[in-house]
Amino acid sequence: MKARLPQGYGKPDVNALMRQAQKMQESVQEKQAELEAAEYQGSAGGGLVELTMTGKHQVTALHIKPEAVDPDDLEMLEDLIAAAVNDAVRIVDETAEAEMGKITGGMNFPGL
Repeated sequence: MKARLPQGYGKPDVNALMRQAQKMQESVQEKQAELEAAEYQGSAGGGLVELTMTGKHQVTALHIKPEAVDPDDLEMLEDLIAAAVNDAVRIVDETAEAEMGKITGGMNFPGL
């Protein structure tokens, strides 16, 4: 007598796995395009320097309040701009990682 396994046990359905992988890939591509088109705000010095950046890390706007500009201390302004850029980059990267994690179930895929 042959034992019968319930449906779903035994050989995996390769076609179903391929369809699932393709659907995930399409979702990832859609989310990547959405994240790249979005704009993100970074700031430094309590809002003295504000920066807008796309998901592709391209700076689209930079706003510097007049009180941040001291001709005798340009180094401080340079530091504020660098900090605002770094803040925006961090926000872009954290947002992309969180959104992609929702799609991939937390699995890390190289290149995403």
